[in-house]
Amino acid sequence: QVHLRESGGGLVQAGGSLRLSCAASGTIFTISVMAWYRQAPGKQRELVAHITSGGSIYYVDSVKGRFTISRANAKNTVSLEMNSLKADDTAVYYCNAVIDLRVYWGQGTQVTVSS
Repeated sequence: QVHLRESGGGLVQAGGSLRLSCAASGTIFTISVMAWYRQAPGKQRELVAHITSGGSIYYVDSVKGRFTISRANAKNTVSLEMNSLKADDTAVYYCNAVIDLRVYWGQGTQVTVSS
């Protein structure tokens, strides 16, 4: 059974930084994509960034230049470095991964940015 475990959320002032981490555990052969999504109150869940096993990266426009996604393939981990945080970044952040052709989600971690 595969699990995704996130860590690193919290409360930060606007302009500050946070780093989210996610580790996949269980019986894993291939992780093709690892990603971070977020869901703010009253809004739909949106893709923030993803990174493929080959290193291709996507960012939603609103975080470009502020967030950096990275992954360690050997450790089955993905991280999201978030800088210059804004109140609009407040949301529950979810780790997502496509593992052996199946989609998995973490339980979510709250990020709150105070203005």
